[in-house]
Amino acid sequence: MQKSHSRRRPFAGRAVLLSLLLTAAAGPVWAAPAKHHTVEQQHRVKAVKAGKAGKRPAEHRAAKAARKRGNALEGKASYYASKFTGRRTASGERFDPAELTAAHRSLPLNSLAKVTDLNTGRSVVVRINDRGPHRGGRVIDLSPSAAREIGMIRRGIAQVAITPVDRGG
Repeated sequence: MQKSHSRRRPFAGRAVLLSLLLTAAAGPVWAAPAKHHTVEQQHRVKAVKAGKAGKRPAEHRAAKAARKRGNALEGKASYYASKFTGRRTASGERFDPAELTAAHRSLPLNSLAKVTDLNTGRSVVVRINDRGPHRGGRVIDLSPSAAREIGMIRRGIAQVAITPVDRGG
């Protein structure tokens, strides 16, 4: 019986291994395609890279919603839902719906502000004890008792003027 000699290529296994290593180094073949951004997102990315990034979108919407008239700031007000009762505010105290308090993005904490409903003409002085509102287009969140004072409970949202009040001390 004759012995069959199969010719084996000595480097065949190494060649396959080398091609696998090179492919892995180049990156996975199954990688997700690059993200496609909207034109607005592309401009934002360019601005961030150039160090010229503007306001964040929520702040931008609030800035557009608010108008400054003299010392007063005009915009939409809403009031806290009852689910926030007892939760901590930005000042560290617990939210009490019976107090005349409010949330504002930039007024100093524990400062006073006069909020006037432009539809009813009624006003209330509130103490700023929280940050917010966290909804675009709003400039202040009132406690339910402050909202009741100016007559906006049924409407839920009111056009208001906000004027900082000096404590006189």
